[in-house]
Amino acid sequence: MSGGVDEQAPPRTRAPHDLAGAHLSHEPHPDRWAWRRRIRANPHQHRVYRWVVGVVGLLLILLGLATGWLPGPGGIPLVLAGLAVWASEFLWAHRLMLRLKHALHVYRAWTRRRKVVFWLGFVLVCALLGWAFLVVVGPPAWIPVQVDRVLAVLPGVDVPA
Repeated sequence: MSGGVDEQAPPRTRAPHDLAGAHLSHEPHPDRWAWRRRIRANPHQHRVYRWVVGVVGLLLILLGLATGWLPGPGGIPLVLAGLAVWASEFLWAHRLMLRLKHALHVYRAWTRRRKVVFWLGFVLVCALLGWAFLVVVGPPAWIPVQVDRVLAVLPGVDVPA
């Protein structure tokens, strides 16, 4: 040994990292649950388990999309729960979850003024997209008459009489 470095030690290589800096490798990480280690040891059980995880995650995401417009918690928490279920077994979902966490940390670091400007811009873009939809397609037939009167004020929106 010279200079405090072990000459027989293999050279260090860097593991891949994502935006949040968490370690991601293509090798399965050590599992902390014995039941999941047993499932992963059997290729047939592991394949079935991955299908079940995929279906459960998909059901949660679809349920979140279906209930997102209802009042109360439903949409976003269910979609995130579905993504978390997927992230427990699929590397691409784990990376997506880490990106979302990183984006949340970045958003939390924003100043109050920047957050207000962001949300005002977001609402403005949504309103412009809604207006463009009404101009191109027209108001749906199921909209109440009172709403039709308000939409008639918008330029380019043709409200049926």
